[in-house]
Amino acid sequence: MLETRKPDWLKIHLPGGEAYRTVKSVLRRHHLHTVCDSAHCPNKEECWSKKTATFMILGDICTRNCRFCAVKSGDPAAPDPEEPQQLAEAVKLLGLKYAVVTCVTRDDLPDGGAGHWAKCIRSIRTTNPECRIEVLISDLQGDLHDLDTVLDAGPDVVGHNLETVERLYSLARPRADYRRSLGVLQHVYDHGFIAKSGVMAGLGERSDEMETLMRDAADRGVSVFTVGQYLQPTRGHLPVAEYLHPDIFSAFQSTGMRLGIREVIAGPLVRSSYHAKEAYEALTKKDNHHE
Repeated sequence: MLETRKPDWLKIHLPGGEAYRTVKSVLRRHHLHTVCDSAHCPNKEECWSKKTATFMILGDICTRNCRFCAVKSGDPAAPDPEEPQQLAEAVKLLGLKYAVVTCVTRDDLPDGGAGHWAKCIRSIRTTNPECRIEVLISDLQGDLHDLDTVLDAGPDVVGHNLETVERLYSLARPRADYRRSLGVLQHVYDHGFIAKSGVMAGLGERSDEMETLMRDAADRGVSVFTVGQYLQPTRGHLPVAEYLHPDIFSAFQSTGMRLGIREVIAGPLVRSSYHAKEAYEALTKKDNHHE
């Protein structure tokens, strides 16, 4: 039986305010996209009111058509050569000390967009040397050479979302591959980077499958892991199979930590970039404590 009514714990507060308007103005001025808008994120108002936003590069049209995702799909335009500098200037104007950048999947490009990724990372770093950079990348079709192009640019955290359990891949993301995504995470970890991943809950996964997924992530060196409630963007997307109680998300957090993931952020409204800076700082504090 599919869920139709949202429970009370999924109601969100809309702060708005001056900081929110500042972020909106900077993004418009620099012709930048955000996953906050494109993916209908429920935390947009909260994050923008704190002057944080997750930038989305390589356009706003994805070459894949995952059945859970609100980002538009189709035939995208060529990457904007001005985007790396525009992105760097937006980060500077907002005074960000921690920038999160994601992308649409660009299977149409020979390198999956890796070269553009590298330019964006280096541009942010040059203009904002004190800013930490977290990237949330596509699977680059499993091409490790292209992945190295991104890593060589020196981001601080490299995220790649598993999104759902292996059994549901053919339903939710038919053009992706669970094992390929695990390989991306393993490569990130093997090259000395902080690896991060995340999933949605409520698509029909079982609790034992979620534990298997978290174990797989932990075994590939994932240090930061997020779990949030899947919310159906439109009637054309997959329906919600279940709205999980907050206690279940607390249980996911406990399970992930028990399996060896160092930071697990779980809750109904959690998304992959939610409280990203805080998670990075918590990791850093733990590392300093053990030195």
